[in-house]
Amino acid sequence: MMRAVDPGLVGVVAGLHWDLAEWMGVDAPPKVFDRFANALDERFSAVTTVGQVVDRDTLLAGVWSARNTQPGLVIEVSDIEELARGGTVVSVRFTAENQMGELRTRRLVTAILIIADHGYLWRSVHETPAAE
Repeated sequence: MMRAVDPGLVGVVAGLHWDLAEWMGVDAPPKVFDRFANALDERFSAVTTVGQVVDRDTLLAGVWSARNTQPGLVIEVSDIEELARGGTVVSVRFTAENQMGELRTRRLVTAILIIADHGYLWRSVHETPAAE
């Protein structure tokens, strides 16, 4: 039996992607980028869908330069599942779908988040293309 996912965790997963979509999809104010950057742990890293490992600084440089480059971008997250929780570490898996007009790109994401004093911090993300 699958247990219910903490609504706060659902909000964290959705919120990060909403901020990313807003930053990339409109001429967003810098506070949107700041929210995204502040959600990432100092030791954050990601594995992209093409198998490249990127660190926090590299990711943030790319995100900074992507402001308003994909007008109308929407990122929907679904199927959020908590895989494991122990101490200050939570592992989740979810589906993320980027939507721009008729173009849709789906990926499965596994993430490790750290429980911090002020909420969750993203430590690691691994993305894999998902079947349509």
